[in-house]
Amino acid sequence: MKSKLVGYDLDLYEETLDNGLKINIVPKSNVNNIYVTFSTKYGSVHDTFIPINKNEFYKVPMGVAHFLEHKVFEQADGKDPFTFFSSNGADANASTSYYKTTYLFSGPTHFKQNLNFLLNYVQAPYFTDENVEKEKGIITQEIKMLKDNPNWQLYDKSLSNSFINHPIKYPIGGTVESIAKITKDDLYTCYNTFYHPSNMFITITGKVDPKKTISYIKENQEKKKFASFKPIVLKEYDEPDNVALEYEEINKDVSIPKASLCYKISSKNYDINRLSIYLNTYFSLLVGNTSFLVEQLKKEKLISNGINFDVVSTDKHLLYMVEFESEKYQEVLERLKDVIGKQRITSEELNRKKKAFRSSCIYRSDNIFAINNRINNNIINYDEIIKDEFALIDSLNMEELNDILDNISFKETCVVVIQNN
Repeated sequence: MKSKLVGYDLDLYEETLDNGLKINIVPKSNVNNIYVTFSTKYGSVHDTFIPINKNEFYKVPMGVAHFLEHKVFEQADGKDPFTFFSSNGADANASTSYYKTTYLFSGPTHFKQNLNFLLNYVQAPYFTDENVEKEKGIITQEIKMLKDNPNWQLYDKSLSNSFINHPIKYPIGGTVESIAKITKDDLYTCYNTFYHPSNMFITITGKVDPKKTISYIKENQEKKKFASFKPIVLKEYDEPDNVALEYEEINKDVSIPKASLCYKISSKNYDINRLSIYLNTYFSLLVGNTSFLVEQLKKEKLISNGINFDVVSTDKHLLYMVEFESEKYQEVLERLKDVIGKQRITSEELNRKKKAFRSSCIYRSDNIFAINNRINNNIINYDEIIKDEFALIDSLNMEELNDILDNISFKETCVVVIQNN
């Protein structure tokens, strides 16, 4: 099916194969590159589920999704995917997030060979007791290196201290202890459940012929057999609105103290995706790098590198993490608390932000990596591709924003500080 991405000079081709695999293609003839991502709707939060052909819930150790991402690269014939792609003029990689795992390559040449290889290696798992044990040592070293990183520790603690029951509180890579528990059977159980074509999608952006590309994928998939697929049953978590721990200070060797102020916001009575658009706008205007507050804090030499904010979401909550460095972090924390949730924004500010959103969309529309990522994020967040992003932006209004600010609570906060030993 061909459609238009409204507001851009871009066509979108979508097709779902008989085995359930969804294909999304946005051709761009004015670039000399191709970007391909092959994703499964499986990430670190999916730790308890009913496996395919089973009837009872199965809980896996923390970090299995990321561990599985590593092991999918292992092939029975010993061929290394990174070497293959490099020899064919392409860069390859993979990543695991809270809600998806993605395998990818980019390169302008040998497209059909690279595409077939991507599909083949991801769909040919090869796990043995020996290669699983070997990988444990590699990932354990990664975890230990991360634990020495104060930025990672600030982020990790912000999540673990904000959430009580939801597995988003745990690190994507797991812990040294959880990695030690992973078995070959865990990997196959997760792979067979979540890596079925019906739970996967492939997105291709760049200089490609959509019809030929779809035929390549069909030809590849028709040679393979897959088990019948039933909707995956995931454990639902009863996550309370309050945070797990309101304040924690950690001693570590840092030159300047680092702090995170987290707001745990319930999405009750609101569509969480629309709520996040409004709150992203709100936080950006209040504590973004061009905001009045940040300019004042810099002028008073309370901060030097600005303020960052991250957001993570579950099915019922949004967590906004406002992060900064300051010798006088307590003063900065108080200044932030005096503004966030208390100060309103004007219609002029909202309209200015809407114009910035539109400009950003247009800018991204010329980048095949940004287009690809936007499509993938739409699928994970909305379970569909937003065809008219400008209409979504234009629909933002002060009445709805004020209704949100009147009815949600900014009272549930968590502070994490990392300071010198």
